[in-house]
Amino acid sequence: MTTTDELSAEEHHVGDATNLDVGDHLLVEVNDIEIAVYCTKDGYFALANYCVHQGGPLCEGPVTGSLTNDGDGSLCYDDENQVVRCPWHNWEFDVETGEHLSRPQYNQPTYEVRERDGELYVRW
Repeated sequence: MTTTDELSAEEHHVGDATNLDVGDHLLVEVNDIEIAVYCTKDGYFALANYCVHQGGPLCEGPVTGSLTNDGDGSLCYDDENQVVRCPWHNWEFDVETGEHLSRPQYNQPTYEVRERDGELYVRW
């Protein structure tokens, strides 16, 4: 276990990695900002829990796949790309990058997540 003295001033312990399965997330508070830490098949990712649209509780919305173009102009459901949908106005953001699916000028703040010795840390 890493002690507080060994942590970077920019890293904050947020929980036990063994408590999160793929598809789960946890809400934590770091420096008075609520952040959601998501566990995906590709690792851990963190987003601010306020929607950049109108401040809604973004991470209380569902995490789903997304609609994509299959190459011939048809829409298909892609469950590889996980998005979180704001419960207020249905704006969708990529869980791993914070990118808005259709409006790239509206990206969610993201934070680096590190796993060490089974513990999760958000880098501020």
